[in-house]
Amino acid sequence: MADAQMEATFDEDLAWCFDAVSDVSRTFAITIDALEEPMASRICVGYLLCRVADTVEDAGHIPPDVQRELLQQYDEALSGERALETTADGGSVDVEGGAAAGSVDPDATPHRSVTLPDDAPIHRFRRNVDEWIPEDPGEDADDWRVVAAAPRIVRTYESLPPADREAIRGPVRELVGGMAEFVDRYADDGGLRIGTVDELEEYCWYAAGTVGDLVTNLLARGVDSEREDVLEANARSFALLLQLVNVAKDVTDDYREENNVYLPEAWLSEAGVEQDAVTDSRNVGPVASVVERVTDRASGYLDDAQVYLEALPEHRGNTLAAWAIPYLLAVGTIRELRERPEDVLREDGVKVPKSEVLTLIAQFERGVEKAALEDLREQMEQAPLHHH
Repeated sequence: MADAQMEATFDEDLAWCFDAVSDVSRTFAITIDALEEPMASRICVGYLLCRVADTVEDAGHIPPDVQRELLQQYDEALSGERALETTADGGSVDVEGGAAAGSVDPDATPHRSVTLPDDAPIHRFRRNVDEWIPEDPGEDADDWRVVAAAPRIVRTYESLPPADREAIRGPVRELVGGMAEFVDRYADDGGLRIGTVDELEEYCWYAAGTVGDLVTNLLARGVDSEREDVLEANARSFALLLQLVNVAKDVTDDYREENNVYLPEAWLSEAGVEQDAVTDSRNVGPVASVVERVTDRASGYLDDAQVYLEALPEHRGNTLAAWAIPYLLAVGTIRELRERPEDVLREDGVKVPKSEVLTLIAQFERGVEKAALEDLREQMEQAPLHHH
């Protein structure tokens, strides 16, 4: 009876996590929906762990010194220290996160629920972040709901198999540490003000490259060394492609909602634009020229990102669709950015047409082989997929 209750608790927590991802990111929800178990749950939980930190880092109403302290507390909560817990199969998990009794299938969940002690670091983070959760968060309500549920997300994470926790922990902690570093770096500016393209890519690494490492860690187990080398060599390109595309298309939202300017100051200066005037209607043309440069930088990672996709193993519930769809949506967004870069400063912004998104998803649901990626990429570089 106790085992049944533990399983139900874990399943309820995991179901909540899947719903939360759908609420905070429709784009990433496409990836989760395309995955199968066990990869779907691992990526889902890993993503939410990152989302907690990302929301705190983006919160312009939290003073920088408080943001930094909260991120440090959150990092401590992910340090891997944990009490001995009873598993659903009668074994146990030691304080280092390894199996303390018996061996288990790495793709099995050896314990179905974990009760975090009252003095667990994540509870301290939750208490201290409480006063900064907006009473009326508006469009960010789902993000702050995730922050408020940080103990539940960490509990779900702690219920995963030891090898998967280890694959997730390092990249998430690197992301958290990187975000704390950037908050500290721009503490006197009221928001991030990226200086150079190298600094932009440093930020992109912390925001997305670490997530790429998380994915690679989970997928590289059990593959031959040659394929593992290819994955590790190209994971950064895949992540930077996606994040640089976001930087190019989200100029207005990043500045108005978060007071962050990711377009490099060096490039804006060459165009005669001050960073705090990035959304000024008088600067549409010059800012568009910088958006084009960021877009070109992103497109430089397309080839290596495709190599990464073609090397991804389709095992442990991983699928080509999960990662090829966001890759191809980035291709489509680059096309749109090149055709109308000035629209990033206009109300409707720049995005791939919904009809194209639905056409792409439907195509993968029917089945797409890796050999077809190049052709799909070429089609979407030229025109929306549903126009072909």
